[in-house]
Amino acid sequence: MTRPMTAAHTSVLHPDLTPAQRDCLDVLPLTGNHVVTGPPGSGKSLLAAHRAVHLALTGRPTLLLSRSNLLRQLLRDTLQGLTVPGAPIEAATVHGWVLRHFGYGAPRTQDGWFDWTALTHQAAATLGQNEAATPHLVVDEGQDLSPGFYRLVRLAAASVTVFADECQRLTETNCTLTEITDALGRSTGRAEVTGNHRNTREIASLAEHFRTGGTRPEMPFRSGALPVVRHYSGNQDVVGHIATMAARHPKDRIGVITNSSRTAADLMRRLERAGLAHQPQLYSSAASSGRYRDLDLARPGVVLVHRASTKGLDFDTVVIADTETDAATDPTSATLRMAYYVMVTRARERLVLGWQGSRLPRHLEGLHGWVQMK
Repeated sequence: MTRPMTAAHTSVLHPDLTPAQRDCLDVLPLTGNHVVTGPPGSGKSLLAAHRAVHLALTGRPTLLLSRSNLLRQLLRDTLQGLTVPGAPIEAATVHGWVLRHFGYGAPRTQDGWFDWTALTHQAAATLGQNEAATPHLVVDEGQDLSPGFYRLVRLAAASVTVFADECQRLTETNCTLTEITDALGRSTGRAEVTGNHRNTREIASLAEHFRTGGTRPEMPFRSGALPVVRHYSGNQDVVGHIATMAARHPKDRIGVITNSSRTAADLMRRLERAGLAHQPQLYSSAASSGRYRDLDLARPGVVLVHRASTKGLDFDTVVIADTETDAATDPTSATLRMAYYVMVTRARERLVLGWQGSRLPRHLEGLHGWVQMK
């Protein structure tokens, strides 16, 4: 039997948060629906985990949801450092939660995603049944889900807390903050967390070049090296540069972001032969289990990940390895700019935007002053 988590089981609820982050948590009631906004680096994922812990203290089952499985792994590891064994709390993907709650026959639309309207009707038909098992839901990177999902969870959850940034909408099933609050109901509370505790000023300044909307976030105080736009002669050149950085910074986590699964696989094969101190890791959403599905994101070394799975992650060094794949895209495209805004803000200390070919991609032109060209 699961034993409810109580205040006596946790000596300090959030000792690792900044005063602004603690204030954000403290203003959130333990009842009702809420949307918390903040820019990259403000600590939304960490706050989502703490919020889930707070809700679990009530003794009601609590789920910390994300659309991305890789982010779920990160949130799971964060929860393990915050809670005690037996607490009614876990990290799950939205996909996994729907299948558990509605069964593997849950209705789907033609695109393969869930039919939120049909599921909402199912939830309405059982409203009020088994009230004690109705969970609190905390959603991280909530902008990646559709309004239909939020209309469903309004009925299927005891409360819903969403952490989101509409400047980071990368999925085809995304929504704005207004759409989230409208779907959850007019009484939905709003809160904001500010600050950037991840990036250097130089990295955050480059990210501003790609930001598509919203208010200008506070610039971090911490300074570092300028981001680098680097020309590579081929994938072996990419690997040689990554190996050099890994040797120079042996305790760092290096995230290599690609736009092509084929490129990622090729870089992985080459990195495995490069004699790195730590075995490289590759995440593949196509893998059902094993080394390409379950990663250790806390250990040093190189992690290769597709850009679609980077949301919520951070690395000491980020290498965006194949920016030439965007060369034909309109550089003013909101989708393109949003993708680079997300990728750039994954970097804590160092950032490299790599390209191959004979001409600098158009979206990397005009960055003088923000980057070094190599």
